[in-house]
Amino acid sequence: MSQQQLNVDICVIGAGAAGLSVAAGAAQLGLSVVLYEEGEMGGDCLNTGCVPSKALIAAAKTAHAMQHASRFGIENTKAVVDWNKLRGHIDGVIETIAPIDSQERFEGLGCTVFREHAFFIDPRTVESASAKVTAQKFVIATGASAFVPPIPGLSETPFLTNETVFAQATQPKSLIVLGGGVIGVELGQAFARLGTQVTVVEAMTLMGPQEPEAVEIVRASLTADGVTVYEGAKAVAVSGDHTEIAVTLEDGRVLKAERLLVAVGRAARVENIGLDKANVTYSRKGVATDDRLRSVSNPRVWAIGDVAGKEQLTHAAGFHASVFIRNAVFKAPATAAVPYMPAVAYCDPEVAKIGLTEAQARDQFGSDVTVTKPEFEDNDRAQTERSTEGFCKLVIGKGGKILGATVVGEGAGEAIQLLGLAMANKKGVGAITSLISPYPTRSEIVKRAAGAYFTPTLFSDRTRKLVKFLKLLG
Repeated sequence: MSQQQLNVDICVIGAGAAGLSVAAGAAQLGLSVVLYEEGEMGGDCLNTGCVPSKALIAAAKTAHAMQHASRFGIENTKAVVDWNKLRGHIDGVIETIAPIDSQERFEGLGCTVFREHAFFIDPRTVESASAKVTAQKFVIATGASAFVPPIPGLSETPFLTNETVFAQATQPKSLIVLGGGVIGVELGQAFARLGTQVTVVEAMTLMGPQEPEAVEIVRASLTADGVTVYEGAKAVAVSGDHTEIAVTLEDGRVLKAERLLVAVGRAARVENIGLDKANVTYSRKGVATDDRLRSVSNPRVWAIGDVAGKEQLTHAAGFHASVFIRNAVFKAPATAAVPYMPAVAYCDPEVAKIGLTEAQARDQFGSDVTVTKPEFEDNDRAQTERSTEGFCKLVIGKGGKILGATVVGEGAGEAIQLLGLAMANKKGVGAITSLISPYPTRSEIVKRAAGAYFTPTLFSDRTRKLVKFLKLLG
């Protein structure tokens, strides 16, 4: 079969969240676009990441609610899990969303889509089995995959990652999770709530660089769900087969389970796409780019999404696409280095973070940092739902500037968006206090946290004297 010779405006490698956003935007603006994807359209988020994991978490949350209904005067009921039907639920969610990311839709937008492996053969040419493409601009959006650590015996032992865990034929009776980051905690808790005996092994601290108070609440929740957590525990050897896995820790303890899930992080997909021939500098973390996401070594090449070596988040990928369009298409300077990129861990309770933690802020700004932290136990909606774990912690700088925030509790990922809106528009904490929040809502806690910043001034002796003076004036 002879190769097509194409010369286009934009060539995108990777049809995940980042690549699809660029392809759709550029095509609808009238640019010629070639889109490559050798795997499933929609990438990791749709097929093995965000969508299936949140579908699993939703099922686990329902099972948990059934077993803890007595707090509402309803008899507790043991959840009976039909793994095949649960997998059908997950597959059904993916199938519902898939048409948005389909090859047919993007061809309908005007993209030329090739479902095959693509690689650079020189700094301005990409080749595949059926085409050779030159372009004004190339966008690398190949994403990331589960990192497999060099633990002795692991490569010879069957293990799962987020890319394979949802396709199991049966639900594991017991599961060891290597890694206590967001993926490990989310999936570990979900499987535990569905009846799997779960052990989480984390070499450092659970949940990584989160506020310590947030980690404490998540740790307690995992324990309540029956998850055994080992922190500061390094795995030094792995062995086993499809019936039993053994993990040896540095202190000599040996943990055993039916299955092993490796969730110790993700590595950018930079191999086998000819980056050396494209004169593109890269590392395991991703392509080296400037703040506009342009390659530091080849100005024709841009990297967005997980492969850009920045935040590995689906919404960050969408944001990266907008940064590319603004810079490369409209010639309007835009940076991907923003302080208002939120991140949410969808464990129960949820942990949502944006900007700096208190410790990070104090390191940078010292005594100019103020912290407020109302608890959900004082939120009326949380009380009605008997779900009062958590808080909203605002980290505020000089002049009321919002430096960061962490919300822990049910719906934290929704509440954090109020703070994201304020930070993105450079609004201070005063803008939050101007919000009229409907009652009763959990998001009221954000306004309360903002209002607490002004409480010392509002009810100070100076203010009392002013009120007394105004009273005398009649």
